[in-house]
Amino acid sequence: MSKKWLVLTLKFLVLGFLFWFLSRGIDFADAARRVAAIDPLMLVGAAGIMLVQICVGGQRWRLVLSAIGADLSIFKAIQLFYIGVFFSQALPSSVGGDAVRMFKIYNLGMELRNAINGVILERAVTVVALVALIDVTHQWFLPRVDAATAAVMLPAVALVTVGCAGGLVFLMVLDRLPSSLTRWRLVRGLGNLGIDARKVFLVPGNLVRVMFWGILTHINMALIVLILALGLGLDVTLLDCLTLVPPVMLIMTIPISIGGWGVRETAMVTLFGLIGVPGEGAFALSVVFGLTGIAVAIPGGIIWLMSRDKGETMDYQAPDETLNEKKSVET
Repeated sequence: MSKKWLVLTLKFLVLGFLFWFLSRGIDFADAARRVAAIDPLMLVGAAGIMLVQICVGGQRWRLVLSAIGADLSIFKAIQLFYIGVFFSQALPSSVGGDAVRMFKIYNLGMELRNAINGVILERAVTVVALVALIDVTHQWFLPRVDAATAAVMLPAVALVTVGCAGGLVFLMVLDRLPSSLTRWRLVRGLGNLGIDARKVFLVPGNLVRVMFWGILTHINMALIVLILALGLGLDVTLLDCLTLVPPVMLIMTIPISIGGWGVRETAMVTLFGLIGVPGEGAFALSVVFGLTGIAVAIPGGIIWLMSRDKGETMDYQAPDETLNEKKSVET
């Protein structure tokens, strides 16, 4: 068996185990009845915000590219981001869409460094924005949970915050690696990533812009989950979703299952259970969220099919190297 098929088999096994684990405490028949009874207007509303979310993601990516010296039109950014969303749903992990975006934008004429670093740093922005949002919202969320949960939650949030800050600092000093290692192409690439990371996170104007769109991303996601939850008749608030949904989205990026299925359901059942949402309701919420995401992503596949063989050129101009050197953020 090839490594590829072995990994895929293991992911299916993890998926099966997670659903088996959930079945021990959840009545799947009751969850299915909840899904079937969802308010269709709420479902349409959530799908509409998901479409807006794709536009927000495209703009966030475009601003990151702009910060590192690679210009891309908003239309092209949204188009390619939508294609990436489709592949995130179609491939075994949500990071699959990121690889497609890298390949697509490079194939259309962007420098390899910018194609790769732009996607990596756009992902980094979403994580930093996620942690920043949790740092703010958890203070008002604590009264919703019991004392024992709050006692665990506080150090957990602190640990995540410190880990995120440490990871960000490490990212920005990757070009400070020993010179003896720079003969390796991979190490040189990491150095370039460090330089570009400082352009995004240490230039105040760039930081404000990308963080605004990064935080807006998570607010939109919380709104989507809130609307679906209300459509299912669940007793949750926007504050609940602002605090609980970001960690679920982060956990979903771990490539141990197929498209995040099973992982998302386990996370939602666990986290929303902290505020008294029944397991069947949280499970139904996760399933509806996943199915709605697939439905919204399908047009991205159609866009890909229509554009992949047309040899289109991108409205992108390689940045002037001298200008880039002058604008580089050195520490």
